[in-house]
Amino acid sequence: MNKFVIFLSILTLSILLSFSADSAFAHPHSGQIMINNHTHEPQTEIIPINSMIGLEKSTIFFHAPQANKLPWGFVEGKVANHVEGYPVIIQIFKNNHAVHFAQTDIGDDGIYEYKFRVLNSDKGHTTKIFEGDYSVKIFKVVYLNQENLI
Repeated sequence: MNKFVIFLSILTLSILLSFSADSAFAHPHSGQIMINNHTHEPQTEIIPINSMIGLEKSTIFFHAPQANKLPWGFVEGKVANHVEGYPVIIQIFKNNHAVHFAQTDIGDDGIYEYKFRVLNSDKGHTTKIFEGDYSVKIFKVVYLNQENLI
């Protein structure tokens, strides 16, 4: 029951934080992801839930080019200090408007991956589900002080 209450609190907090997307577009900064000829580095902050665990919020950027022919996109990563039993929550925004929400489990090795459709093809007709620039917010429950754990 306690995990359920914490999970609902995290979900509520992540939805409320999703409305503050302006900080995701801070400039200047270096990085590896080019969007509109500008590089972006993932931004991460940790929001404490209690004295042991916190919500790690990372914002990355995703670009689906107009000439894209690949049907899938994905979000992946590794969490070194994840709290077992809590999924990764993924939110995708275009122009600060939510377009996709998902959650995925974290493996025993701390790795997570979420695949999503970028293109849909039906009877020879292709529909672009994602095109252009997006911000992706990733929420993970992590231990605050990994060295204090036994």
